[in-house]
Amino acid sequence: MLEEIRPGLLRWTAAHPGWRPGAAPGSPADWPEEVGSVAYEAHDAFVLVDPLVPDELWPVLDERIRGHGRRVAVLTTVGWHRRSREAVVERYGASTSRARRTLPQGVETITIRGAGETVVWLPEHGALLPGDRILGDGAGSLRLCPESWLRYLGITVDGLKEALRPLLDLPVELVLTSHGEPVLESGRAALEGALRRP
Repeated sequence: MLEEIRPGLLRWTAAHPGWRPGAAPGSPADWPEEVGSVAYEAHDAFVLVDPLVPDELWPVLDERIRGHGRRVAVLTTVGWHRRSREAVVERYGASTSRARRTLPQGVETITIRGAGETVVWLPEHGALLPGDRILGDGAGSLRLCPESWLRYLGITVDGLKEALRPLLDLPVELVLTSHGEPVLESGRAALEGALRRP
């Protein structure tokens, strides 16, 4: 259930309680039942990004966090990705700030202007952790979210492409998506392909 993608970089999926079957393709409710969460053992903190923690995973996290022996920090990419955030705060006394001065060592955040999202960047692993704007495409690569996911923001898919384009300046190897399968190699090429799609 908890997959160690690289040493100290872990990902798992869990069934989201808000998921409903039968959503129209491209609609705001069109997303897979299983959503991804990430843990990163930074030098000075155990970092959880968009954690959705099923009951059976708590003991595993307890052990990893105890073994790491550092503070716990929770980062949220999108406002409604709070998921198990409050439970993590209560259980581990975790911090939730994304302010640059409070971020753990080796963790950066990148605000995607106009898109309602803050992407997490882990330079040590070349890992990009998006929330809702970059998705696994079901074929081993990436795609952007449907236009219906953006309407409340007043941004189009073309506008989103422009907002995401600066991410191509990063040496992206991994894209650990929240929705859909992650990309575990050639992440920059997959991202570039997603930005080229009509």
